[in-house]
Amino acid sequence: MSYVSGFVTPVADADRDAYRASAEAAWAIFRDYGATGQMEAWGDDVPPGKQTDFARAVALKDGESVALGWVLWPDKATAERCFAAMPDDPRFAELPMPFDGSRMIYGGFVPIFSGGVVG
Repeated sequence: MSYVSGFVTPVADADRDAYRASAEAAWAIFRDYGATGQMEAWGDDVPPGKQTDFARAVALKDGESVALGWVLWPDKATAERCFAAMPDDPRFAELPMPFDGSRMIYGGFVPIFSGGVVG
């Protein structure tokens, strides 16, 4: 069964190009650890909610946009091996972080349905 690592993070609008470059560099590493796909997307239609929303979830500030991303893995064990290796793999330490990681929300998910092209 496949596995998904998903996240939402705020990115300064001025750092969009740097964020994309960082995501592309991260993909090369994730792929080395067995990831099968990665998607990064900019918030385009992210309306305010009545109780919660993407902007409040990441404490979005003026001049920032919400980025949504996920990494596809063949299984949870493969994802866990990658994340366990992060502290010791210098490539992760060298990745630029053009976003405030303290406001990122993330988690691992077990797919329940997939249709069409995903990733």
